[in-house]
Amino acid sequence: MQVTRRIHLPRHSVDFTSRSATFSGVLLGALLTLLISGVVRADVSFADVADSVQPKVVKIYGAGGLRGLEAYQSGILISAEGHVLTVASHVLDSDTVTVILSDGRKLEATLVGTDRRLELAVLELEADDLSYFNLQNAVEADVAARVLAFSNLFGVATGDEPLSVMQGWVAAKTVLNARRGTFKTPYRGPVYIVDVITDNPGAAGGALTNHHGQLLGILGKELRDARTNTWLNYALPIAQVIPAVNYILSGKLRAASEGNRERPSRSLTLSALGIMLVPNVLSRTPAYIDAVHADSTAHAAGLRPDDLVVMLDGRAVESCRSLRSELSYIESDAEITITVLRAGDLILVPLRGGRLNVTTDETSP
Repeated sequence: MQVTRRIHLPRHSVDFTSRSATFSGVLLGALLTLLISGVVRADVSFADVADSVQPKVVKIYGAGGLRGLEAYQSGILISAEGHVLTVASHVLDSDTVTVILSDGRKLEATLVGTDRRLELAVLELEADDLSYFNLQNAVEADVAARVLAFSNLFGVATGDEPLSVMQGWVAAKTVLNARRGTFKTPYRGPVYIVDVITDNPGAAGGALTNHHGQLLGILGKELRDARTNTWLNYALPIAQVIPAVNYILSGKLRAASEGNRERPSRSLTLSALGIMLVPNVLSRTPAYIDAVHADSTAHAAGLRPDDLVVMLDGRAVESCRSLRSELSYIESDAEITITVLRAGDLILVPLRGGRLNVTTDETSP
């Protein structure tokens, strides 16, 4: 049962949301103890910190509603040019993604690019006068450090309402080893495990800060521990995120079907390769392989069901639709290289009619 409790503080309020009333009570008591003991100093009050962070975190609305999937999540402003860092999820699998700023402005966002291994995405807005986190100024936290989690959990903030803020501690710094549904998360690097309930809907993509409001990490997706079947509350440290963000913003990740190109008289198709994708239920359904025909080129080259196609000849593949579109610009007898994400590794698969070698690319973009 979800339980929400609120403490009213000067100029701000704090939401505590949990999967159990008992744990909410623990968090509530912990914050009261901090306030009463004077740990939150008068010169840097909790309200001042919350007010300084709120403009840097946004609400994101997009695709959802299928099988109970929520159509909202959170994001972090990371540049004066309107770049937003968030998680790569089904919410972004839509032609129209709306970002709502802390002052209530509603803006349409453009997807700049994604990193499927980190499950992160960068959006871009056309806006000015923005507050943002400079990723280069992000700091690290030690175990037992006090933290704040800012997010739009449960989608309660739909306009200029403040985001939810939760107080807690860093419980551990470890390497992520979890499973979402039946799939292992592709990211296997360092994370902060926190005693803040961040695995509720809408929290993913929010900001984890220290008690001074300095950015520590980005809240991850909902995850369940494969060994204990318990939910994990975690955030990716910004140090792990910066290289991927820089790569996306560098423009080196070319968008599929960009530029003025002519289609050949006979184009390459998925069926000719022996690949069947998952049903295209959204405008940006990720290009997961659903089946590979046994006597096909794709099967001979080593492609498998559940592989996620992320690139084709160096061009980013964001969806089933973009993969089909990109293939339409390629001659039917051309040699191509498909890059897939499989169990956290990027696999480069060259294809042209025969059994070809498959190599593993261990480097992150």
